[in-house]
Amino acid sequence: MSFGMFGAAAALGISAFGSALGLAIAGQGTIGAWKRCYLNNKPAPFILLAFAGAPLTQTIYGFLLMNKMLTSQADPWFLLGVGIACGLGIAASAIAQGKAAAAGSDALAETGKGFGQYITVVGLCETVALFVMVFGLINC
Repeated sequence: MSFGMFGAAAALGISAFGSALGLAIAGQGTIGAWKRCYLNNKPAPFILLAFAGAPLTQTIYGFLLMNKMLTSQADPWFLLGVGIACGLGIAASAIAQGKAAAAGSDALAETGKGFGQYITVVGLCETVALFVMVFGLINC
């Protein structure tokens, strides 16, 4: 087993870890927003699920990168570095996205307005993971 294989595993594993943390953060914000709606006898917007699930996609990006790395002929040490660095970048994006999503859930449930703006910020956080994945794919 080569170090490149560990790098491939790191790309997926670290990305998934970030997704899990981001989902927990976004989910807490969404559940709290729904709770406030129920306490105030307001309808609980189902659209908040878009915020709660947003960080899940970073696991897919880690998976795509891992698959490319498994077939790469690049130096195993390079692949180890790529897997760890890209995994961390994708994970950080997922955590940031979870925080933005939690804030978006809170704001939307409170005001009933601004979904487009809030989801745009969540999407900007997503873009970091996309860039990291693409740049990792190009260099493998």
